[in-house]
Amino acid sequence: MANNKSALKRAQIAERNRLRNKAYKSAVKTLMKKYYAALETYAANPTDESKQEVEARMSDAYSKIDKAVKRGVLHTNNGARKKSKLAQRLKTLVPTAA
Repeated sequence: MANNKSALKRAQIAERNRLRNKAYKSAVKTLMKKYYAALETYAANPTDESKQEVEARMSDAYSKIDKAVKRGVLHTNNGARKKSKLAQRLKTLVPTAA
């Protein structure tokens, strides 16, 4: 337990930041999974609607990754690696899309 006021405040701030970081990381993972699911659907049955869904999911994931990097939740290279992984999956799964 903290022994003085400043240590107590630092513990509270650390807990607040931990919860914020957890929320961002969880959201990034969820959006990436939704993107992969949309991509699988598009690969199985390529239609204009499914392609728009893939693009929308990719945009959402990119946006959340960029926000997490901007807030300091993810390192810059970690964010870039995640975005690259998303783009590479699209390129390999659907060669005509990119």
